[in-house]
Amino acid sequence: MRHEIRGHTAFVTIDNPPANTWTPESLIALEKLVGDLNADRSIYAAVITGAGEKFFSAGADLKRFQGDKVHARHFIARFGAAFEAWMNARFVTIAAINGYAMGGGLECALACDIRIAESHAQMALPEPAVGLLPAGCGTQMLPWLVGEGWAKRMILANERVDAATALRIGLVQEVIEKGKSLASATALAERVATLSPRAVEYCKSLIHNARNGIPKREGLALERERFMDLFDHSDTAEGVNAFLEKRKPEWKND
Repeated sequence: MRHEIRGHTAFVTIDNPPANTWTPESLIALEKLVGDLNADRSIYAAVITGAGEKFFSAGADLKRFQGDKVHARHFIARFGAAFEAWMNARFVTIAAINGYAMGGGLECALACDIRIAESHAQMALPEPAVGLLPAGCGTQMLPWLVGEGWAKRMILANERVDAATALRIGLVQEVIEKGKSLASATALAERVATLSPRAVEYCKSLIHNARNGIPKREGLALERERFMDLFDHSDTAEGVNAFLEKRKPEWKND
């Protein structure tokens, strides 16, 4: 895995040929990267994609399980920690799915806020076919996004979906032609950067409350609290003044 920062966006590339599989080491690196990016208030969005043209990520490097329960426990703990950190990152995360997203590869995309798939992409959670289950948040996130019926088709019947189907069932938000997902994700990240970073951060947290089982009454009360919390930061005054003065705001993200 490698990354670079351009402007207010971090670009993360899953780069482990030939299929961009995840290892415990790369998952630890991803979790650490989230911590570093969370601490950098100049980062407003992150785009993650796979190296090459064929694979976003084929998931876990199964050779690393070695048929050993101790190794498996360590590996799956790394999956959970990395993808939960990515899911709950302060900034907006966007998956540019440039090919096959299988198992832990799809779970990485599921942990993102927004998913853009290239037209040739294929997505599946085939773990039961090898005697395993999707334990990198897959059994929890997939039904939330696509509903129980499609989640069961994909997990319990090992149904692979193409990009068009993924769009239809709500698994991805956009399908783009081959080779264009990174550009599309970058354009979306640039749109994120035009908004108040603190307001976006609060909105993301509030949206997550809904799927985390927070009662609606409590969520609505917290929504109003976060609205008022924004007035403790200078960007709120800047945003309103910029609108009234018909100019672009200059966010400080203080």
